[in-house]
Amino acid sequence: MNIRVQAGQLASVDAGAIVVNLFQGATEPGGATGAIDVALGGAITRLIATGDFTGKLNQTAVLYPVPGGEVKAQRVVIAGLGKRDDFTLDRARQVSATAARRARDLGVRRLATIVHGAGIGGTDPQRAAQALAEGAVLGLYRFAELKGKTTGPGPSGGANAGGSAGSSGAGEDEDAKRAIDELIVIELDESKVPEIEEGTRRGRILAESQNFARTLVTRPGNVLPPIAMAEEARAMAAQVGLRYEALEPSQMDELGMGALMGVAAGSEQPARFIILEHTPPGGENQKPVVLCGKGITFDTGGISIKPAEGMWQMKDDMGGGAAVIGAMRALALLKSPQRTIALIPAVENMPSGTAIRPGDVLRAMDGQTIEIISTDAEGRLVLADALAYGQRYTPQAMLDVATLTGGVVTALGHGCAGVMANDPDVAERLKKAGDATGEKVWELPLWDDEYKKAIRSDIADMKNSTGRAASAIGGGMLLKQFAKKVPWAHVDIAGMAWADSDSPYKPKGATGYGVRLLAEYANGYAG
Repeated sequence: MNIRVQAGQLASVDAGAIVVNLFQGATEPGGATGAIDVALGGAITRLIATGDFTGKLNQTAVLYPVPGGEVKAQRVVIAGLGKRDDFTLDRARQVSATAARRARDLGVRRLATIVHGAGIGGTDPQRAAQALAEGAVLGLYRFAELKGKTTGPGPSGGANAGGSAGSSGAGEDEDAKRAIDELIVIELDESKVPEIEEGTRRGRILAESQNFARTLVTRPGNVLPPIAMAEEARAMAAQVGLRYEALEPSQMDELGMGALMGVAAGSEQPARFIILEHTPPGGENQKPVVLCGKGITFDTGGISIKPAEGMWQMKDDMGGGAAVIGAMRALALLKSPQRTIALIPAVENMPSGTAIRPGDVLRAMDGQTIEIISTDAEGRLVLADALAYGQRYTPQAMLDVATLTGGVVTALGHGCAGVMANDPDVAERLKKAGDATGEKVWELPLWDDEYKKAIRSDIADMKNSTGRAASAIGGGMLLKQFAKKVPWAHVDIAGMAWADSDSPYKPKGATGYGVRLLAEYANGYAG
C-alpha cells in the first residue's frame, strides 16, 4: 500500500472513500468533518440527530455523496473517536485501522483520510500521523502466502513486510483479494505537511517491521525451522544495511553454549545463533543496547511433552526472536543513532533418543550449571547462553524477550507483557516505551531474598523450573543470573504474541508484539 501526504481539501479528492471522524457526544461536527458535512448538505448532522451514529470508539458509518456534488469521493466513512477526554494515540491507531478495514471490505482501492486527533483533538501532528500509518498498515495485514495453489515461501522465502504476507493463487476467496492500493493523508494547512510526512514515514516503517515479525511467527515449523529463520534475518539485513552473522552448531560447541545445544540435541534441525548489528555512522565505539530474542521455532516441550491440544500454536514460540528481528529492521530504516545488537538463538525443541532428559545437568557458556527439571522450560536455557554471549559487547543495557511462561498469562492475561529487571531505569524506560507505542508492560518483582531460593538445585548452580508458584518470576530469576551486573530486563510476552480474537489493528493470529516497543526502547538510549 502506497501512503502519501497531500495538502488540500478532503472534499476535492477523487477516491473510493474518504474518512472523517467524530468524538462521542458531539452534536455538530467541526473541523474537516464539519467541512464535509456542509459539502454533503448536513448529512452528518442529520445522522447524528437520528442517534444512529454516536461517535463511540471504532463505530463507523458510511454515507454516499450525490454524483457530481462537492464531495468527489464515492463514499464518506465516518469513524468514532470515543470520548474526547479518553482520546490517546493508541485510540488513533485503532480508529485508523477500523476505518481502513471498513473501506477495504467495501472494495475501496484508493482511500483518503484526515489525521485523527491532530485537529480539534489537539494531538501532536507528527505523532498522530505516525499512529495513523501504524494503524492502517497493521490493521490491513493478512497472511495469505500458504493459501491456494502457490507453493508458499519455502524454507528460504522472503517475508513480505507490508499489509499482506504474500499473494495466493487460485482457490483464494474473493474477500482475500480486496486490498487498498493507496492511502492519501490530507492536510489543509500546508505548513504541517512536512511533519505529517515524517510521521507517516516512521509509522509505516514500524508497522511494516511488525508485519514482518507477524509473518515469521505465523509460518509453521516445517516452513520456518532455525535455518530458515536465519535466512530470513540474513535477507532482511542485506536489504536494510544491518551486519549479519549466524553461528553454526560447531561454533556454538566451541564457545561452550551447553544450555542452548542441550535444547537443540533432540531435533534433526540444526540450530543457529543469529547476530544482527546496527551501528550508526561514527557509533563504532558506542556501548550498545543488546536485545536477545527467544527463537524456539517449534516447541513440543521435549521429553516433558506438551498436551496435544493446542500444540499447533507452538510455532509462535519464536515470537520474541521475531520481535527482535523486526525491531532491528525498524531501527536500521529509521537510521537510529543508537548502536544496537540482536542475539537470537534459533532452536527446535523436540523429543527423541538424543534429547535432554529431566535430571540432566547442562553447563552454560559462562560456566554456570543448570539442572533440568522440565525440558519444557527450554526458553530460559537458550536465552541463558544468549545473555552470556552478550556480555562480550560490554552493553549499556540488555533485554531478553520471550514467550517464556504460562504463568505470566495467569498473572496478567493478554493485556500486557510482564517485565522483571535488575535495574529500575531499564524497567522505567520500558514502561515509557510501552505507553508511547501501546505495547504495554507491567513490572513484576524479582527480589533475591524472596525468589532466588526457588531456583536452588541440590546438584547444580540452579534448576530450570520452579513449579507453579510464581513461575513467571522463576524464569526471570534464572535469567537474572546470566545478566550479572549489566542493567537488564526480561520481557515475558507469552500472553501477547498471539491473538485468539480480532481487534482493530491486531487481526486474529500472530501480533508481532514487541517490535515497536523494542525499537522505541532502544532508540531512547540515543537521547
